[in-house]
Amino acid sequence: MSNEFRTQAKIIWCQGCGNFGILTALENAFKKLNLNPNQIAAVYGIGCHSHMANYLRVYNFEGIHGRALPVATGVKVANRRLKVISITGDGDQLGEGANHLVHASRKNPDITCLIHNNQIYSLTVGQASPTSEKGIKTKTTPQGVVDQQLNSLALAIASGATFVARSFSGDIPHLTKILVEAINHKGFSLIDILQPCISLNYINTFAWYRERIYKLEETGYLPNDKNLAFAKAQEWGEKIPTGVFYKEKRLTLEDQLLDKDTILADQPVDISIKDLLKEFL
Repeated sequence: MSNEFRTQAKIIWCQGCGNFGILTALENAFKKLNLNPNQIAAVYGIGCHSHMANYLRVYNFEGIHGRALPVATGVKVANRRLKVISITGDGDQLGEGANHLVHASRKNPDITCLIHNNQIYSLTVGQASPTSEKGIKTKTTPQGVVDQQLNSLALAIASGATFVARSFSGDIPHLTKILVEAINHKGFSLIDILQPCISLNYINTFAWYRERIYKLEETGYLPNDKNLAFAKAQEWGEKIPTGVFYKEKRLTLEDQLLDKDTILADQPVDISIKDLLKEFL
């Protein structure tokens, strides 16, 4: 059976990689939303996740390390008709790109940011990332990680993100549901996706997560209290919550910058750079 969102490129992720679940859930979400490939733009950082640019048949742009969010914001401001997805990794988005997460959260562009969180730098074969758990030994921390683990959910909530959630790549139906809700949300959406790296992270495995994960929506939790959401975001260890932690309505960046009927991508471009180039002659 053909898949309108899948290219013919050979997938080179390790067999069993958590990225497969994310790719499948994204395709499922696009179908549930009745989207066509030409209605979606995906912007990637650098990491194993960014190979998805070869597999996902939408408008794709691969930026530099940690810089997916400002590019995605520019795409959305230029053409607000597009559904814009920023696809990143934990090292990519929370290392080099942590400042961009803060500013995207407070500016509230209507884009969805996915963090493939495997708690290690996988593409460069095993260095500690900002989400590596304290004490874990890696190539760059042979005596164990000493830094405090960075919490993307708490950071996004504190910075003003209007939709903050977590899911697990080993639960495709739940991840699909969260993706649909996030993409439908008008404003900046962050999804932290627990994505096991089977080749380099032997601690945070599929089995490890399944023993600990529970769904907030099954406990009667309501994602409308920022203080409670911030507290829940810091729950980690024997119990790990997934689901929507917080959401609110707020004007988007593009709504504040542009008239509601203005599409910058449709505007005529009448620019000459001749005078600028004269400076270099």
